[in-house]
Amino acid sequence: MIALRLVRLIERHADELAAELVVKFETSSHTAELRKVPVEELRGRIQEILRHLSDLLLTKAGPEIEQRYFEIGERRASQGVAFSAFCWAIVLTKEHLWEFLQRHSFARGPVEIYGEMELLRLLDQFFDRGLCFATEGYEQYMQLQNGSENLAHETRRASL
Repeated sequence: MIALRLVRLIERHADELAAELVVKFETSSHTAELRKVPVEELRGRIQEILRHLSDLLLTKAGPEIEQRYFEIGERRASQGVAFSAFCWAIVLTKEHLWEFLQRHSFARGPVEIYGEMELLRLLDQFFDRGLCFATEGYEQYMQLQNGSENLAHETRRASL
């Protein structure tokens, strides 16, 4: 399977790709808020995803991906990362992987081109769903925070 060969290529270059992405995040005005996340945590999360990309794309069940990205969304919200910066990080990650595949692609014929198209479809689906699940986690965290603030405000008002 051509798509699997390309995914394995990404997995083998996970450390290099993660380092490049961290630099992109640090230099992009869209992701300036990610500076609130410790660099090692950010790099480690990217490496974890890229090193296990074949499992995530081809074998992992939806609930596992949902839980993983839900937790990432909650974590970024708890760190005070703006939601827009978080979304840009996912978009930049997807674009970076596409650029990497273009640089290392050796499409020779229709079968190889089809394999690359299939992989791009899987990557799109994975990152789009990841973004949606992370949004849910982010929103839940913010709702809980707002609920706590409202409760504290009501408690203060009642004690007056």
